[in-house]
Amino acid sequence: MIILYTKTMCPYCRKVLDKVHELGIVVDERNMADPKNLAELMEKGGKRQVPFMVDSDPDVSMYESDDIVGYLQKKFGGAGGDGKKEASGFGVCPV
Repeated sequence: MIILYTKTMCPYCRKVLDKVHELGIVVDERNMADPKNLAELMEKGGKRQVPFMVDSDPDVSMYESDDIVGYLQKKFGGAGGDGKKEASGFGVCPV
């Protein structure tokens, strides 16, 4: 199961969610608007930033939208992908 921690209006979260929809993946999205999700994010990831993905099979977790998009593309979409990277080098939003 893939859990995706997001925040409304985060462009990096939108990028990951766009890839999720493109690939037709079912994820458990947990938005930071719910305080219990922030507590869970801190417990699992340790940073106050999103997006954060947890894939329980295999046991993989990561921040950074480009890393998550690449992982999802490789696991669910086969070879390819758009190969685009964020110009700033940052792919997360603070929570």
